[in-house]
Amino acid sequence: MSRIGRQPIVIPAGVTVKIDGGSSGSFVEVKGPKGTLSQVMHPNMQITQDGGTINVARPNDLKENRSLHGLTRSLINNMVVGVTDGFKKELDVLGVGYTATMQGKTLNLRIGFSHQVNIETPEGITIEAPQTNQPNTAKLIISGADKQKVGQLAAEIRKLRPPEPYLGKGIRYVDERVRRKAGKAGKK
Repeated sequence: MSRIGRQPIVIPAGVTVKIDGGSSGSFVEVKGPKGTLSQVMHPNMQITQDGGTINVARPNDLKENRSLHGLTRSLINNMVVGVTDGFKKELDVLGVGYTATMQGKTLNLRIGFSHQVNIETPEGITIEAPQTNQPNTAKLIISGADKQKVGQLAAEIRKLRPPEPYLGKGIRYVDERVRRKAGKAGKK
């Protein structure tokens, strides 16, 4: 058995879960204080709700079903955690003249290009750009109920100007370590 897949998911107070089984897969909808998330799970997985817990079972030990067992449980658990606590990613924008500001629902980035990069905030996601006291540093906080959307938006923003190894400037996750390289040695 999957160590992750066999663990029951505890439904906290204030969260409602609706499971509809069908031939194309189980439709799981989770409602909570931070919003509503829904997803269609693989038809091989058997999802049951027993009072305040959700259990995921697999029909047999085929390789595909073993793979899907833990995945299905993790997806449902992330939905429950997302509607109660939410998920958050923090990014640092480092570089001389690099700035990040919010204008309504649009994120404006000045990251060394000849133009300003504008990113529209997707629905269900909030972006904050608090001011920092450190020079040449900006901070971005991306939060929302859907873990996949939060991570995807953070990755897309980071991809615009990944951190470079010589000066360390660029966009990086707060806990990311960038291995620095020495510049070229001067001629002697």
